[in-house]
Amino acid sequence: MVQKKGRYMQESALSQVSGQLRRAKLRHFLRRRREGISPEDVGLMKVERRRTPGLRREEVAALAGVGVSWYTWLEQGRDINVSEEVVQAIGNALRLDGSERSYFFRLAGLNPPRRTDAGRRVGVLPHMRALVEGWSSSPAYLTDRYGRIEFANGSARSLFRLNASGDSCLEKFFTDADTRAKYPDTEAVARGLVANFRAQSARFPDDPEFGRIAERLRRASPKFAELWDQHKVDDPYQNLRKFAHPQAGVMIFDRVLMRVPEFPESSLTVYVDQPGAAAQIRARAYAGGHSGVA
Repeated sequence: MVQKKGRYMQESALSQVSGQLRRAKLRHFLRRRREGISPEDVGLMKVERRRTPGLRREEVAALAGVGVSWYTWLEQGRDINVSEEVVQAIGNALRLDGSERSYFFRLAGLNPPRRTDAGRRVGVLPHMRALVEGWSSSPAYLTDRYGRIEFANGSARSLFRLNASGDSCLEKFFTDADTRAKYPDTEAVARGLVANFRAQSARFPDDPEFGRIAERLRRASPKFAELWDQHKVDDPYQNLRKFAHPQAGVMIFDRVLMRVPEFPESSLTVYVDQPGAAAQIRARAYAGGHSGVA
């Protein structure tokens, strides 16, 4: 009992220190952003000389539609509760961009809203495609929220027999016997794919397409139906993947999955050669060999 009480007091003290540091950063951030905006920037008339640059606290409060005292407490770093709506309003008043707004949310102790800046995605898209295409000589591809291929590099297209954008890693594995046969550890791959799809569906709870895909696969694959009913959940960022190449033999990769901020609904998957795997070297001579993807 004494140990538990001591651990609780230690965790409570660490939490208080963390909160104090976060509020100190918030205090400095809000003051700097306020000082960086002139009255003219927000349509206010500058009628007198000011001793300090930027907007006054009461002007920020008025622009955000919050009380002057409340905003003052927030900028002073006091321990007060804030809502997402108020943080958004203050962010608008201070003209915060996407990155600054996310930072503000975190300093206020809130989760940042999901970014939907389509223009930012379009601007980054060519660079992402170049990254995938130039990823060494190992497979790499970008998938959408459902696991469908958005684009892949030459190694992935050749080795995994990707025919076009829109191919589904999950559906191909459970509906194509030739694809499954290429994986020596078929059972582990099957379990991982279903558990990952289950975890991914929870990230988008209001999207009915996940349910439609699951129902379609339940009808097409008894194995998928069995695994889906087990309700296992897993969202690994890295795992080992063995692949039986028809000419090169068994190839072993580290399969790494990453999230990209500009592509919040997509996943970047890259395959990293296992050091010293002779089969990887031999496989370079058989880049035209075909197989399945997962």
